[in-house]
Amino acid sequence: MRFEVSKVLDAIEARLTTDPALARAVVDLSEVVRYADLDGGRPASMLRLGLVIDALGRHVAEENVPVYAVVPRSLLSDADLTSNERMVVRRWADDGVVEVVPQLDDRVLEVAELLGLPVLTRSRAEQFRGQRAWVDEPGRLLAAVPGAGGPVLVARVGRGEVPPVGEPSPMGAKLLARVWRCPESNCSSFGAAVDSDSPFADMRTFTSPVAQPPPTLRAGAPTCPRHGTRLTDAGPRPAVELLSVRIDGVIRQRFVVAEDQPVVVGRAPENGIMLGQWLTEDARKWISRGHVRLALSGGELTVRDISTNGTGIRPGGSTDDDERITLARDETRTLGPTDLVELYAGVHVGRAKMWSTGGVSQPASVMAEAPTMAIRKFER
Repeated sequence: MRFEVSKVLDAIEARLTTDPALARAVVDLSEVVRYADLDGGRPASMLRLGLVIDALGRHVAEENVPVYAVVPRSLLSDADLTSNERMVVRRWADDGVVEVVPQLDDRVLEVAELLGLPVLTRSRAEQFRGQRAWVDEPGRLLAAVPGAGGPVLVARVGRGEVPPVGEPSPMGAKLLARVWRCPESNCSSFGAAVDSDSPFADMRTFTSPVAQPPPTLRAGAPTCPRHGTRLTDAGPRPAVELLSVRIDGVIRQRFVVAEDQPVVVGRAPENGIMLGQWLTEDARKWISRGHVRLALSGGELTVRDISTNGTGIRPGGSTDDDERITLARDETRTLGPTDLVELYAGVHVGRAKMWSTGGVSQPASVMAEAPTMAIRKFER
């Protein structure tokens, strides 16, 4: 059973991010682990985070939906969790896939407002209401409650619409335009990168400047939420574009292309976005291991064909084959705001904001390896 739990926690970890471009919702992990009515189990369980993540996936009809988890430091030693769960949370904290704060205060709400994301909460909903006008917008506060086919998200305010993805507040946009540095050398979110030649290079994990979480504001000054120290401005943050892979109408994965950091998409690139697990046999034969290279420079998003069989461009997302443009190998094209890159029929890459729905009714669950029938029954 311990091995099965570890596999579930690994699957959950793959859905955790503090990257402002990728996160779809914010959660207080110390609250979520105590939703005992979701599985009828012990007082606190990390597996409940998986149930809530699955509920979010169903709510937005999308695969591989990441969440931004905020963790009060006290949870790292919470006796209601197993020793293995506490070890996992500490590792997540050290690796920067969750944000640790000395005290929760209103950090969950602050992150959500800065990034324009919904908060998945029950007990804190009434506390948040009335604090700021943003909270009263439809879909900003959603609670995970038991449902016939597994936990579902219901609106605490408004009607439960899904808010726009990745629309930061004006202050959030201002903070996210800069790279910040923490004076604490072991800060996984705002620390300086370790020299790759250092003997300690493989012992520390630091968040890339492109994916840095938003600072907290104390007396108007950008501050490290974990250490409480004032951050220094290290210069402009590289520009990014959030893209989606859409296969046969279903968004399978979101990814970020940053300024001067190209991303390769293909069947199975050595480093990049791998599509092979979602492709038909014919599509796998057609799409190269590395099929296209997407790059962002000077505010322009470009695509370069690096495949064997060529790549299509559908200007403005057109479905008319007469308007489809074919790129030959090593040919590059600048993409317009609504242009689609077509690797194969039905296999498209485009800007994430083009699609309002993920297009899938039952997303893949992170709970497939759950060790008890009480949990697995929700994921049938």
